[in-house]
Amino acid sequence: MFAVVGMLLFPAAGDLLTMFVALEVFSLPLYLLCALARRRRLLSQEAAVKYFLLGAFSSAFFLFGLALIYGYAGTVSLSGIAAVVSGTETPVTPALANTTGNDALLLIGLAMLGVGLLFKVGAVPFHSWTPDVYQGAPTPVTGFMAAATKVAAFGALLRLLYVAFPGLTWDFRPVMWAVAILTMVVGSIIAVTQTDVKRLLAYSSIAHAGFILTGVIAMNKAGISAVLFYLGAYSFVTLGAFAVVTLVRDAGGEATHLSRWAGLGRRSPLLAATFALFLLAFAGIPLTSGFAGKFAVFQAAAAGGATPLVIVGVLSSAVAAFFYIRVIVLMFFSDPKPDGPTVAVPSVFTATAIALGVAVTLVLGILPQYFLHLAGQASVFVH
Repeated sequence: MFAVVGMLLFPAAGDLLTMFVALEVFSLPLYLLCALARRRRLLSQEAAVKYFLLGAFSSAFFLFGLALIYGYAGTVSLSGIAAVVSGTETPVTPALANTTGNDALLLIGLAMLGVGLLFKVGAVPFHSWTPDVYQGAPTPVTGFMAAATKVAAFGALLRLLYVAFPGLTWDFRPVMWAVAILTMVVGSIIAVTQTDVKRLLAYSSIAHAGFILTGVIAMNKAGISAVLFYLGAYSFVTLGAFAVVTLVRDAGGEATHLSRWAGLGRRSPLLAATFALFLLAFAGIPLTSGFAGKFAVFQAAAAGGATPLVIVGVLSSAVAAFFYIRVIVLMFFSDPKPDGPTVAVPSVFTATAIALGVAVTLVLGILPQYFLHLAGQASVFVH
């Protein structure tokens, strides 16, 4: 409950201090949830410790950046910071008036705030926690983190860059370009070598963070609507994919090693077809929500002058498509092993998550325009 409240408050906060409190409110319950796996307890607890330690460092960066920005602007309000940065208003604290011209405070503070948020979205080079935590945490918790945390963090990143620091676009854009390129390339290439389904989905989420960053970097209204659409589409596909993972089991619990998924299409054609649909959406195949989302962010980035970034994104998508297709081939064109896993009967919540994922994937892929328009209407916070 606290995690959900924190995630809702995080992107809606109007000042940096409230944003930090919301960050801690939704992070602390997640650290605990990661350690609650019934099986593989040591792996789960190790994941929780890694997430806690690295998350504490990222929170410290965010808080230190907040202090530096306050030292520069004399306020933690997003609109107040924007006014001071643009030069239309003096700092609200007269005693700090002599710090207004110290650009070092501003730029270092923004960099530290960025580290705190980029850690939460799983962008390179702040991604090292993602595969270990995704693999070690209970799969329902992993699905929740993969979907909800990314949406909340990107919402806060949009608020920060578009509301508080629009006057620094030319300062932070080159750094964001580098982060987006590294995130797309590293996520796509390392995912090819993975043999565990949850780690594969973890590196997939890293690559998707890079794709979403291309829309953030566009710095136009189309970029915001594209990012919001992508986040909505991605979150439902991710929830559905991890819900499927919870159903493939053997004597040791969830069978997450890829070799155990061989021939799953013959054992349970419906479940394998559903997972294949989610993988095709991740790959960005036409008539899926993934294609509409990638097309929207790449189009916005190209309109914002980031065409080289779009080219890297398209090439990374081609690489990513390889490991998604590989899993589909493994499920449908490999012989099932005699001691292969079984498919559990889904609970009501699991079935609902999978059904919603399938419905949203198809609806947003076939009829994306209405929802892109709806996302555009939600981007009014730019003004």
